[in-house]
Amino acid sequence: MRQIECAFESEVVMAVVQSRWPDRADAELREHVKTCEICADVAAVAGAIECALEESAACVAFPGTLPDSGLVWWKAQMRARREAVAAAGRPITAVHLAAFACAVGLLGACIGATSSWFQGALKWAWAGITGIDIKAIVPYVAALIEGHGLLIACMVAMVFVVPVAVYLAIGRD
Repeated sequence: MRQIECAFESEVVMAVVQSRWPDRADAELREHVKTCEICADVAAVAGAIECALEESAACVAFPGTLPDSGLVWWKAQMRARREAVAAAGRPITAVHLAAFACAVGLLGACIGATSSWFQGALKWAWAGITGIDIKAIVPYVAALIEGHGLLIACMVAMVFVVPVAVYLAIGRD
């Protein structure tokens, strides 16, 4: 019957992990590994794993030369300032958009109040709106809503919900 465990397995693993294998390991342990298949396999596998870990750790820890600590600190300070400016700029951007909308509205009101062709177009539109019999339109509006209600609901959601969602998504960065 073949042996599946050995009492010296942990000692072999510790010797490999502590970089004592095979040069600085006990002579008795080296002799045992020569005669025990299990410990020989453990030494080979643990040695290969330890070697791979050391190589990958060396590549990750020191990919090249280390940068100057002052440079790292300065870059961190500059990044923190950029992030602070971006965070402070979000409400200012919203106020600018509201001010722009108000300015466009006032400009439109001024043009509308001083332009004769615009006033004529408004009178024509108002006459068209007031000349409509609402009771005659109700069945057509009901049929439109019945046939395209889902599309209308989606459009309303896009107009009102999407800007709020975008604002909340951008505001959390």
